[in-house]
Amino acid sequence: MYIFKIKTLNLKAETFNYTYTMYGKFQAYLQNELKAIDEAGLYKKERNIASPQSAEITLQDGSKALNFCANNYLGLADNPRLIAAAKKAMDNRGYGMSSVRFICGTQDIHKELEKAIADYFHTEDAILYAACFDANGGVFEPLFTAEDAIISDSLNHASIIDGVRLCKAQRFRYANADMADLEEKLKEAQACRFRIIVTDGVFSMDGNVAPMDKICALAEQYDALVMVDESHSAGVVGPTGHGVAEQFNCYGKIDIFTGTLGKAFGGAVGGFTTGRKEIIDMLRQRSRPYLFSNSIPPMVAGAALETFRILKESNALHDKLVENVNYFRDRMMAAGFDIKPTQSAICAVMLYDAPLSQKFAAKMAQEGIFVTGFYYPVVPKGQARIRVQLSAAHEKAHLDKAIAAFIKVGKELGVLK
Repeated sequence: MYIFKIKTLNLKAETFNYTYTMYGKFQAYLQNELKAIDEAGLYKKERNIASPQSAEITLQDGSKALNFCANNYLGLADNPRLIAAAKKAMDNRGYGMSSVRFICGTQDIHKELEKAIADYFHTEDAILYAACFDANGGVFEPLFTAEDAIISDSLNHASIIDGVRLCKAQRFRYANADMADLEEKLKEAQACRFRIIVTDGVFSMDGNVAPMDKICALAEQYDALVMVDESHSAGVVGPTGHGVAEQFNCYGKIDIFTGTLGKAFGGAVGGFTTGRKEIIDMLRQRSRPYLFSNSIPPMVAGAALETFRILKESNALHDKLVENVNYFRDRMMAAGFDIKPTQSAICAVMLYDAPLSQKFAAKMAQEGIFVTGFYYPVVPKGQARIRVQLSAAHEKAHLDKAIAAFIKVGKELGVLK
């Protein structure tokens, strides 16, 4: 019989000496990389919020700020009805599922939510994921092989890019919303068995909307499927906010939609794919993020169901969002700011210089306005900007305070004369 003696160590992490270990070398590499990121002005710092997400938030030090950099487009992140629905679902269905869907992780409310999503987008079926990153990561590989072609917009979200990389299909990339370039790529891909055009509905850095009517026309002409990521467009664009299919009257012409519950639809977690029945059936059988990830918690499903009930009852939230976007954009342009053309709730205030965008955002924070500066590599070099995200939660007084702060800081930093 062997007897092992276990000696317990009570050491703090910083007491370890990694000098002669593999991690010591790796640690030095990481430290140098992090230093370079910081020195380049690209180091990301997180803001600690000590309140629900809303138009006005409380920070950890007790101070208040107006939030203009959240994806809370319809202002539902702290909606009392969603909170009550989440609590009710937790009381009736528990905290978590502890399983993936096909083993024992499916509840009635998951199926109800999938039906509500399909009804909202006028599709045949839907499938839930932990996040839209997973939806985009799990959509291509089960459907396409090396015989096929994926034709993707150059400004598509990173999750689409990663999903395409996981698939063996041939890859083509066309310039952002450039229909002439898309047509050329479709011609190049004609020898492939199946072709699919993939685009964001709203491109999150510029706020522009993909021209879905023209994309669908080219897809019909060159015999291609169409997929659109509605993460920044669902709840936002279209006469009643139902997304790009409503905006361009393309119902029945788009084969696959992906999207998130983490933006306009309540701001929590969870993603989805919705579209043709057989496509969704195949994803249930072979989509790896679906097969190997836990189901979304009952409270998220319950709250999301309430979101779709609210949106079915009235268009008031969407109408207010549109009003806020127009009000903010028009007054910012009148003040002399360079604003990217937008058809969404995203308003890009162009500054072009990366350090200036950081300094501008920092000064705005001092004025009690939370906005974020974006710069390379998130946007192309020389295209730095402040990205403002409007919400139905914003009141006119909030918008006026933000505009006044922009003008004040703009003059201080020489952006405005």
